[in-house]
Order: sequence, then structure tokens, then C-alpha cells
Amino acid sequence: MDAAATPNTILWLAFAVAFVFGVIGQKTHFCTMGAVSDIVNMGDWRRMRMWLLAIGVAILGAAILHAAGLIDLGKSIYRTPTFTWLSYLIGGGSFGVGMVLASGCGSKTLIRIGSGNLKSVVVFLVLGLVAYMTMRGIFGVFRVNVLEKASLTFPGGQDLPALLTATGVDAKLAFWGAVLAIGGGLTAFCLLQRDFWTLDNLLGGIGTGLAVVAAWYVSGHLGYLAEHPETLEEAFIATNSGRMESLTFVAPLAYTLELLMLWSDTSRKMTFAIATVLGVIAGAGAWALATRSFRWEGFVSIDDTARHLLGAALMGFGGVIAMGCTVGQGITGVSTLALGSIVTFLAIVTSAAATLKFQYWRLMREA
Repeated sequence: MDAAATPNTILWLAFAVAFVFGVIGQKTHFCTMGAVSDIVNMGDWRRMRMWLLAIGVAILGAAILHAAGLIDLGKSIYRTPTFTWLSYLIGGGSFGVGMVLASGCGSKTLIRIGSGNLKSVVVFLVLGLVAYMTMRGIFGVFRVNVLEKASLTFPGGQDLPALLTATGVDAKLAFWGAVLAIGGGLTAFCLLQRDFWTLDNLLGGIGTGLAVVAAWYVSGHLGYLAEHPETLEEAFIATNSGRMESLTFVAPLAYTLELLMLWSDTSRKMTFAIATVLGVIAGAGAWALATRSFRWEGFVSIDDTARHLLGAALMGFGGVIAMGCTVGQGITGVSTLALGSIVTFLAIVTSAAATLKFQYWRLMREA
């Protein structure tokens, strides 16, 4: 680790990256739930292309950092040999349903808090609480003893390049082939559509993808210690997982609540994940205030409240089970080309689309 990269430096850099992410999200209306909703309800692919462009840019950027030796994607939580397929499916499915009911994913919740949405404050609290219960509480027992038992093991890792290499493909060819096919393919798919070329679309897609890459660099390179002076083991400074981290917004909400509740406990420290949560809220709030778009907003009915509470609970549970959200798995995880991240992404999109269709059917039935 660079001598200047102290824990405080890492935390401030994480905050800065997340601040930019929050500004971009607020300005461009980057929204993964909205991306699915636009396709289902209007056949409009623009916000989905924004999301896919972010994925493509993140894959290409992470690959460049990895190939240059600046980070090691194998040291993230996504490329583990254990492929918990049932957790990815159930977790992703639960999260997809939840984000529709709660009107947005974890990152959108933080962005809306910054712009004055009081409903999102409630979603934050419930999501964080249920996420904590799933990590270390009553739901954690079910997660460990049932869901995580359903797994496959890939000795070389579950990322696509490793899986291709296991079939006999040259390692370098497998890596760059997967990177260019998926990352390059998604980027080309988005940019070849001329009607997509607006400032907000490009900023939302490219900017969000680069924010994920920047977070990888901060945590995986600047925050890397080959040998921690106290433990004499490899370490990543200020991370909750002890591994290289980037942007994700489920478990970090739980860690934020934990720190606030146990503030006087000196063993509890500010972490990379918590700094990103605060950064997104601050960035979105700054842009909302600067553009005079800050508005207080609350629940309109009991039904509205109930939907958001249930949605928040499903996101907290599903996000921990699947090890990420639409950003944490859908961009950050996919940028490592991990098979589990791709499965989770598909499960989220499929369940969200099905929930939107059900809501439309129910609305038409009651009309």
C-alpha cells in the first residue's frame, strides 16, 4: 500500500467516489428498477441501456486494472470457488420483487434520501435492519443451514475466464475473450444506438461504471496491504469483509445502522462501505439543493406504506442472500465476470419484470 494511503485517506476517497455516484444518480435519474419498469410498461430501453453501459464500462475498467496488476479481482467476494446457486436465485428474486414494491433499489433509496424523500428513510431503516438479521440474526440461521448448503464448487473460481480455462482454453485468451465479448459487447450495444447519445444517458452509464472502477482501485490498490503490521497477514484497509470491495448497497446499510447504534463502542470503526453510503446521500443531496429539486415527500396511504415496508424487507433479505443488489451484483459483481453475479442479475431483472406485470394485471382487474 502507498505510504500516503492511510485508513482516513481510503475512507475519504471512498466517500468522494460515492459522492460523485450520488450526483450522477440524482442528475441522470439512473435507476435500475426504473430501467425494468420502462421496458415492461413502455417498451423504452434507454434507462436499461444506461445500466448495461455501466456494466460494460465496469467490466472493461476492472479488467484493465486487473491486467495491469493494480488490483486482483480474485480477491473480491464474488470470485469464490463456492457457487451458491440457490442463494443467487432466491436472493436475486426476492430483491427484484422488493425493489419494485419499494420503488427503487438500495442505491436509489440513498439518492432519494438526499433529495428529501422521507419514504426512503423508512426503507433504509427496514432494509438495514432485515439485512443485519440476515447476516447475523434469525434469518442468518436459515441462510447458512439451508440456502448455502445448496452449492457447487469450482476449484479454479466461478468467474467465466476461470471456467473457460478449466475447459482447456488459454488463460489469457479466456480472460480477454470474456472481457471483450461481454464488456465490449454491452458497450457497443448501447453506444451504437444514436438516440441513446444524450448527456444524461452517457453520463449515467459511463459515469456509474467508472465510479465502480474507481472504488475497486481505492480499495484494491490504495487500500491493499501485503502484510498487515499487526496480523502479519494480507489485508484491505477499512473493509468490512477483509477483502477488496467496491460499490454495493445492502450490507453497507446494515453496517451504517450498526455503527450509529454502537457509536460508543470503540471497536466499531468507520469503514469503506459506510463511507460510500454517506457519500451517495451527500452527493445526491448536494445536487438536489444546487438545482433546487430538493422536495420533502412522504407516504400517501396505508397501502403505500405497507408496500414500501415489505419491499424494504425483501431487499434486505435478498440482498444479503445474493451477496449484492442491482449495483453490488448487477454492476460491481458482474465487473469481475463472476457467474453468480450474472445469475443474480438475471434473477433480479426477471422477478422485477414479473412483479411489474402482476401489478399492471391487478390494476386492470380493479379498474
